[in-house]
Amino acid sequence: MDDVEITDEGGYHVEKEPPKNQDLTSLSLTAAELLSQYGWYLLLVSVLGYLLIQYLSRKRSSQSSHSSATPTPQDSVFVARRQEAMEAARRKMQVELDAKAVLFKEKQKQQEEEKRRQKIEIWESMKQGKSYKGDAKPSQTTEEASSSTTVLKPKTDKKPLRSAGYNPLSGDGGGSCSWRPGRRGPSSGG
Repeated sequence: MDDVEITDEGGYHVEKEPPKNQDLTSLSLTAAELLSQYGWYLLLVSVLGYLLIQYLSRKRSSQSSHSSATPTPQDSVFVARRQEAMEAARRKMQVELDAKAVLFKEKQKQQEEEKRRQKIEIWESMKQGKSYKGDAKPSQTTEEASSSTTVLKPKTDKKPLRSAGYNPLSGDGGGSCSWRPGRRGPSSGG
């Protein structure tokens, strides 16, 4: 069973071999071979399994929270009160809006009446020969009107920018710029 080896130096040396169990050694060798051959696949499968478990646990927790959200008698009373409060607030806002609309319509009517009255005043002042504003300046006589329509030119000491006969559209202005038609053919860009 135990192998004993004798050496020449006077001492002896004992070598013991570990007990061989065929089942365990084959198992350890196959696990090592399995990891070396399929290690990345096993790692990938284990990560996917972990993510699947996390997903399912979240789904179960959300389903349990939805199932607990079924209305109870207290919740239905709360919802009914909340809806009644919202309806009351809507009615109050509608009443305020209606009141503002009535005030706006009255204001519009007053403005229209004021405009109509101003138009009547303008028409009457025009009939009487007054200015249309109704400021009531008496109308000028024909002599005064003709003298006021003459245009007075102010005197300036500046030179004119262009000659009096300059016409930019005629092309005779003597300037260096003139319009030329573009070249025909394809464009000559980059």
